[in-house]
Amino acid sequence: MVRRLIGCFFLFLIVAALVQCARRGNPTGGPKDVAPPVLLKAEPANMTTEFKAKKIRLYFDEFITLKEVQEQLIVSPPLKYTPEISPQGGASKFVEIKIKDTLRENTTYTFNFGQSIVDHNEGNPNSFLTYVFSTGSYIDSLTVSGVVKDAFNRKADEFISVMLYEIDTAYTDSTIFKKPPNYITNTLDSTVIFTLKNLKAGKYRIFALKDAAKNNIFDQNADKIAFTRDTVSLPTDSTYLLTLFRELQNYSIQVPSYVSRNKIIFGYYGLQEDFRVETLTTLPDSVRYKFLKEKEKDTLNFWFTPTDLDSIVFLAINDKLSLIDTFSVKKRKVGTDSLVLNPNQSGTLDFNKDFSIAINTPISVIDSTKFRMIDKDSVEVNFKVMIDSIENEIDIDFIPEANQNYNLNMLPGAITDFFEETNDTLNYFLSTNSLADYGNLRLNLQIDSSAYPLVIQLTDQQGSLRQEIYAVKPKVFEFNNIEPSEYFLRVIFDENGNKSWDSGNFLKNIQPEKVSYYPDTLEIRANWEVEETFIIAN
Repeated sequence: MVRRLIGCFFLFLIVAALVQCARRGNPTGGPKDVAPPVLLKAEPANMTTEFKAKKIRLYFDEFITLKEVQEQLIVSPPLKYTPEISPQGGASKFVEIKIKDTLRENTTYTFNFGQSIVDHNEGNPNSFLTYVFSTGSYIDSLTVSGVVKDAFNRKADEFISVMLYEIDTAYTDSTIFKKPPNYITNTLDSTVIFTLKNLKAGKYRIFALKDAAKNNIFDQNADKIAFTRDTVSLPTDSTYLLTLFRELQNYSIQVPSYVSRNKIIFGYYGLQEDFRVETLTTLPDSVRYKFLKEKEKDTLNFWFTPTDLDSIVFLAINDKLSLIDTFSVKKRKVGTDSLVLNPNQSGTLDFNKDFSIAINTPISVIDSTKFRMIDKDSVEVNFKVMIDSIENEIDIDFIPEANQNYNLNMLPGAITDFFEETNDTLNYFLSTNSLADYGNLRLNLQIDSSAYPLVIQLTDQQGSLRQEIYAVKPKVFEFNNIEPSEYFLRVIFDENGNKSWDSGNFLKNIQPEKVSYYPDTLEIRANWEVEETFIIAN
């Protein structure tokens, strides 16, 4: 029996050893492939002159696929018709391009594939592969380079098109609205630096577009634009900075819409101060009406009391442009807007923001005797109630204390709107944190005094405004009671003194107001005092 057990034990050891040996011999598959596909040859050859082909083939050392080639491929000068490119959806060892255009004479063409050509197995891109040919006897070889930045945001958008228009007898300032450029490149998603290559000598205008429609022309309603005031003369050693901005759109007014039984809305572009709307229809004496701009929207609301009229005719008048538009709005079956109150804060109060209550219908009157505020000890709190007729909201003006609770009570009839609707009994329960829960920032701004006035803004990581200070002269700027987090600091050079940032306009040759960002992230901690110095060169 013992001998049998010993034999079984040795048999077990032999099997275990064989298993370990088998495991030790398993293949690992080798190192991961990180090499991009390599271009072996092109037909016709790259840098060909006297080019007359209608088909191009690029051969690679491994199977490749095309990834977002329609978005990534940049052809300069742009082609009228999109070339047919394969493979689409499959793998191949070559890329084929069929040209559908009649090519210009004596012109150098560049096909930049961005990162659209990737190996089939691992997706490694052959980054910015370029194929160049000329329909003339030589390849143009001049270049121009520069950087794109956003006029207002800390980071520029991805996929910015940079364009050159040759200044010839056909060029005007409106050309960018109508025709594609002579040369084009794209920053893609990797860098804000651009280089336009294979250019011929001459004089040009240079632009950058965040081209929403990807049609290589400027659409003011959809695209951001950047331009330089100076002409680009090639050859040049200059490096160009292009500052990208969204123009304030030119004035236009949309067809009004009958959205409820007591409201018609007028959407518009441009400044609301540049136009007015009047009723051409004679309204009955029993009908009261009011025009009111909607908060934070390019919409003008026409509020009116009930009427039996089937339609109302309006005039939209722009005296500055001598324009008059006529609109007839027919009644339709829709609901009625009733009184709704929406406070700008709930729960914990922000020490740096006043408490207000927005109203969705026009405010008529308030009865301050029907407002009451008490703290956590049921002690009456002194406050003022005011109507902000521009924002159509109720401002509750009081000084909140730390570590406190508040109850704002509104009795029925505290607010009466344009339609004589009143509020029900309402209670808003608010509180404040300890001051030790927040941090403070002291900013020493070193800049020439001629740069003032300035708007100094503290923003969160997404660029949303948290606090701002308007300054007309140098001083130490203090941002207090800041929630612990990481922030950015933005300084606006307020050239026209209107206390806000102003965009530019290409046709008027106006650049946007300058904006500078503090180069580092600001970390604010609870119960901390941070002091920073920001040096800005004018």
